[in-house]
Amino acid sequence: MRVDAARFAPVAARLRAAVNAHVTPAAVLEVGSATGPMFQFATGALTYAVDALPCTLETVFDLASLTKVLATASLAMRAVEQDAHWLETRVADLLPEWRGADRAPVTIRHLLEHASGLPAHAKLFEVARDRREFLARIVECPLAVEPGTASAYSDLGFILLGFLLESELGAPLDRLFESIASRLDGPIGFNPAASVASVIAPTESDPWRGRVLQGEVHDENAAALGGVAGHAGLFGTARAVGSFGQTVLRTFAQDTWLSRRETIAMFATRSTVPGSSRALGWDTMLPTSSCGTRMSPRAIGHTGFTGTSLWIDPENDVYVALLTNRVHPTRAGDGIQALRREMHDAVMAALGD
Repeated sequence: MRVDAARFAPVAARLRAAVNAHVTPAAVLEVGSATGPMFQFATGALTYAVDALPCTLETVFDLASLTKVLATASLAMRAVEQDAHWLETRVADLLPEWRGADRAPVTIRHLLEHASGLPAHAKLFEVARDRREFLARIVECPLAVEPGTASAYSDLGFILLGFLLESELGAPLDRLFESIASRLDGPIGFNPAASVASVIAPTESDPWRGRVLQGEVHDENAAALGGVAGHAGLFGTARAVGSFGQTVLRTFAQDTWLSRRETIAMFATRSTVPGSSRALGWDTMLPTSSCGTRMSPRAIGHTGFTGTSLWIDPENDVYVALLTNRVHPTRAGDGIQALRREMHDAVMAALGD
């Protein structure tokens, strides 16, 4: 279903203003429903240089933590449909290295809900270079809180979850994701070919690697894992991310290639962890979150550190994919938080919520 583009004029103007204010060099927005895109808009250029390539609907972005929902949570749904008890499996039963009374209760569900107690982040890339070394560091990492008592957003938990999914489903994460990518409308995947790097939106001038990153994953831990990890690593277009959002909306209503209807409903249900807004992989709507104030309580979404986000509202039959490279040339700016909220509220107003 297409909507009169004039209704989205304030949305486009706000995104254009953000580029002019140097919140981000490039931005692409796609708004759609279960039947397809309604509005698509690209503005800015890949960098702030006067001769930079323009941003288009075909620009590829580093999706950062959208990997957690597009890849990892989606593959976790597949594992649950193969084994209905997989969510309640203890990590200690899968990994003999996961030892200690404090971590014994941790389950797959805890990892998906960001309630395992693992801390948010650690610079493992400084001391580890492959899966074996990363795993050794994660299983030794002190827990920040008692499992299941609080939600603490954790990249480490999703790195571990990626490893467990590879073991459960019997293939590397990037190969497992190919079965999802092949069903989406637009390029998306891990480690884009070097031949297309020049048309990918660059991210940060990275002191660790000593260069501006373009076509290389921004997240250092994901880079040390070869560009493929459960918490970050995907690159894609707004059309590909929007196509995924469209599929999720369809799956809320009927079984699809992504999952059964009851599985997506389970993954979209808010956790019972005290004080948490998290579902299984996904975040859920709060008036203070990046989705703004006008989506329904049933909305689910996620953001990415590089400036990406996807929010999906089954009650209003709408998804909003917003991709930017706000970390170029540096992560210092903070305008993306306000932009996300304003954009989602403007979209819902344009749709006449």
